[in-house]
Amino acid sequence: MYVVGGSASQKLAGELAKVLKAKLAKVEVKRFPDDECYVRVDEELDGEEVILVQTTWPDKNIIELFLLQDAIKEFEVSSLTTVVPYFGYARQDKQFKPGEPISARALARLIQEQTDAFITVDVHATSVIDWFSEVSAHNAHAYPEIGKFLMKKGVQMVLSPDEGRWDNARRIADVMNCEADFLVKERLDGETVTMTPKSLEVKGKNVAIVDDIISTGGTIVKAAEQLRKHGAAHITAACTHGVFAKDAVSRLKACCDDIYSTDTIENPTTAISVAPQIARAAME
Repeated sequence: MYVVGGSASQKLAGELAKVLKAKLAKVEVKRFPDDECYVRVDEELDGEEVILVQTTWPDKNIIELFLLQDAIKEFEVSSLTTVVPYFGYARQDKQFKPGEPISARALARLIQEQTDAFITVDVHATSVIDWFSEVSAHNAHAYPEIGKFLMKKGVQMVLSPDEGRWDNARRIADVMNCEADFLVKERLDGETVTMTPKSLEVKGKNVAIVDDIISTGGTIVKAAEQLRKHGAAHITAACTHGVFAKDAVSRLKACCDDIYSTDTIENPTTAISVAPQIARAAME
């Protein structure tokens, strides 16, 4: 078995190869002067099971994924499983106005044309999996690894930024055997909004706010500021996908003691690997 890592997912590919006891393929990826992408898999893959790992964000990584799929298919591989740790465009899963594409569906249709199986992690809209109608598809979850990591960090309570994402916080808390809650937003007047835990007391506690994606960080920042006012002793922001658009990290650092994300998107806050959960999905 070989694991082929795209340029967006080198660390995760390495960790996955270790977990699976597979060989990590040598891959060359470069850009021509006109910024077109060149890829080459420098291995003999005939007869091998191959797992390709490449996040499809930002856009240039989508093209790299397609080229890597094509390069692998030039060999007579036994099978190809395409792993997209962070599935770009998953939030565009429906048509809001006539004439718009359903971007997540469009991407799913293209990816499945050159693979035998598909795996992603904590996809924003689970309906995306249904669009992989021609191949087996699996949505792996990061919560077991996030839970184990936060437990080692001494987190005593897990909070979701709203009720809609409460299930994920509860699953993480179950791994940690600790309490979980979600934040309730209340508008006091035209300019003042408060966010408080629905039922739990945070005063003096080591608290983690968890989410599937942190993009601009605005919701987490507001939540952290309110938790600090309610006496939280230590605040951690943790997520599966650390998009961190624009100045999100610096904004979060101003109100959170720690920021952690998984290796679905590799960045300076990456501290948790989802490789064990991807490996489990690949073996099912």
